[in-house]
Amino acid sequence: MNSSTSIPQRPPYVIIGVLMVGAFIAFLNNTLLNIALPSIMIDFNIGPSNVQWLTTGFMLVSGIMIPTTAFLIEKYSMRRLFLTAMGLFTLGTLVAGSAPAFSFLITARMLQASGTAIMMPLLMNLMLISFPIEKRGTVMGVYGLILMFAPAIGPTLSGWIIEHYNWRMLFHFVLPIAIIVFLLGFFFLKDQKDKVDIRLDFYSLFLSSIGFGGLLYGFSSAGSKGWDSPQVYVSIMIGVVSLIIFILRQLKMETPMLNFRVYRYPMYALSSVIYMVVTMAMFSGMLLIPIYVQTLRGISPMDAGLMLLPGAIVNAVMSPVTGRLFDKYGGRVLAVTGLIITTITTYYLSTLTFETTYTFLTVLHAVRMFGMSMVFMPVSTNGLNELPARFYPHGTAMNSTLQQVSAAIGTAVLITIMSNRQASYATQFMAEATKNLSGQPSEAAMAELQQQIIAKAMLEGINDAFFVAAAVSGLAFILAFFIKRAKQAEDPVEEKITNKKMATSLAEN
Repeated sequence: MNSSTSIPQRPPYVIIGVLMVGAFIAFLNNTLLNIALPSIMIDFNIGPSNVQWLTTGFMLVSGIMIPTTAFLIEKYSMRRLFLTAMGLFTLGTLVAGSAPAFSFLITARMLQASGTAIMMPLLMNLMLISFPIEKRGTVMGVYGLILMFAPAIGPTLSGWIIEHYNWRMLFHFVLPIAIIVFLLGFFFLKDQKDKVDIRLDFYSLFLSSIGFGGLLYGFSSAGSKGWDSPQVYVSIMIGVVSLIIFILRQLKMETPMLNFRVYRYPMYALSSVIYMVVTMAMFSGMLLIPIYVQTLRGISPMDAGLMLLPGAIVNAVMSPVTGRLFDKYGGRVLAVTGLIITTITTYYLSTLTFETTYTFLTVLHAVRMFGMSMVFMPVSTNGLNELPARFYPHGTAMNSTLQQVSAAIGTAVLITIMSNRQASYATQFMAEATKNLSGQPSEAAMAELQQQIIAKAMLEGINDAFFVAAAVSGLAFILAFFIKRAKQAEDPVEEKITNKKMATSLAEN
């Protein structure tokens, strides 16, 4: 397959299939590990601050690697990049399954992250150049089904494996599948690429790594360390300054590592804003619902995972349906409808009580995910459709990077809101309880009262965080009215070349 950005007559279904299986395995692996963290802490005799680096480190490596994928896609062939990505992921999986020490496990996770970071933009770019605009909704819907199905089954599968086997079995389970996918890629991917004379600007790579890495680390640390920690605000400040320098440098370069000129296209810029806002709102459910059901209601992790399973399945099943609807009706109708549902259901999550039933939460979460299924893929696909083909690698890399950053920001902000409001409510409830006390209560009664106040304060803190998430969804709902069906914009470079050729031809005649 030629690496040209022109759309081929027949899409390379074999290549797309192999890449989709590879992406599915990579994303399944991410969701498998979360439930295993307590077991890993026991085995390696480490605390939560150390074990969290299995997820934080993965996120940091992804955030550093993803911005380079635009350059990698332009420079190297699809086959070479896929085999490199799948090879890194497979090697990381092998090392993780047999890690003799925690440092080996951390290294293995970073190897997995470097492979996964290349995989997603690579697959999205291939689909953009393989299908015309009028069919992209359907194929992106299938892509969404593949990627949403992984987190749908991940926690439940992980819970079952942990219950019956050691946590290492999570990696042993993935390893043979990863090897098979690598071999399929080795034998079936035959694309060639003309030699491209572009070089990676290492100063840009350094600025990008410090910028995105600093932001991700700062925001991901804010929830546990607090905003007043130098580790948090210094990291964020360094990240912001580095990113500003990085962006200014990219705008001056003729062949930038990550081309920020994609934001000249209004539908792409709008889709990026909506995508970031909805990602932040989505993490309210992924983060706060498990805290509520496990900490306040005493529901087991396995049952908590099963409660979220229907919503994840609905999201996955709806992806291809939403894709077809997008091809027929465009992105605005779907986004507006989806965000109405998302905003209303998120608001209802801000009214939780100690009597809220398991069934109500399951149904509400499923309806919420149904609404979100109408937003992510249509909005991002509509934005990418406006870009000239030359910008596809940069558009997909930018989307993947923003997803990482907005997830970190959303998590930090929501945890902060929950924690601050919880502390405020605890002080208020304790003052009210003390005022209403008659006589001197016993130590046991006072301890019980304090537990009740802490639980009630946490509940109200969670509700306030969900209310803010509902307001954020409402902002995205307003922005969705400005979406227009995107048409591929003229590429100024291609247009200049065409005009030059026409002028030369006329002069010769």
